[in-house]
Amino acid sequence: QVQLVESGGGLVQAGGSLRLSCAASGGTFSSYAMGWFRQAPGKERELVAAISFRGRSTYYADSVKGRFTISRDNAKNTVYLQMNSLKPEDTAVYYCAADVAGYRSGSYGYTTGEYDYWGQGTQVTVSS
Repeated sequence: QVQLVESGGGLVQAGGSLRLSCAASGGTFSSYAMGWFRQAPGKERELVAAISFRGRSTYYADSVKGRFTISRDNAKNTVYLQMNSLKPEDTAVYYCAADVAGYRSGSYGYTTGEYDYWGQGTQVTVSS
């Protein structure tokens, strides 16, 4: 069973930065595509960024492009989300997720249904 544990969330002022980490255990992390999702109150969970299993391909939602960077360290079984120039609208619970089909596709999923394992989430709050 794959376990994902997020960390690094918190309260930050607008314009500030945070770095989220997601540590994986119990599976073959290096073969999974990974994604970061977020869910604000009253809204659907949305994909923020994704990375292929080797890290050669990435995706960003338009709302975070140029501000967020996803990366992974397969030796440490960890995926990161560097968030810069944070805005109040970035406030949400952030989840990391693993797409076990990533090894076969060489890509990553775009919807929640394409991800097989989820972390418990970490709160990010950006004050204005």
